[in-house]
Amino acid sequence: MAGQIRLVGLRPTPLDVAEVLAAVADDAAGGLALFVGTVRDHDEGKAVTALGYSAHPHAEVQLREVAERVVRNHPVVALAAVHRVGQLAVADLAVVVAVSCAHRGDAFAACRRLIDDVKAEVAIWKHQEFADGSEEWVGTP
Repeated sequence: MAGQIRLVGLRPTPLDVAEVLAAVADDAAGGLALFVGTVRDHDEGKAVTALGYSAHPHAEVQLREVAERVVRNHPVVALAAVHRVGQLAVADLAVVVAVSCAHRGDAFAACRRLIDDVKAEVAIWKHQEFADGSEEWVGTP
């Protein structure tokens, strides 16, 4: 049986870890791996004062394509992935992904592949502003 993609989305509202965990809960899963990315107060030695995420209009389609590939290539029972867009504060959740599998090793591997591919392939861009007045875009083409 192929794994199920139970939750995929971009959200302008705060993310909820409990929602993502509930989406991948399954009696067939003996292992569940979760990754939560948060906004940190620094980047490369500079204090971050503001951060925002923007997304290409097709970013949610890309997110689903990444999820579909992970399900095809790993023994996934269930998968969920949500990413925040808009203005965020330090400590806000930026991305939450989770994968459940029959075994823990498979869950870790699939979750790692999921978050790595989301960061590498989905057109979501981060704009950071720093305490010294400088700013930068991360992830832009």
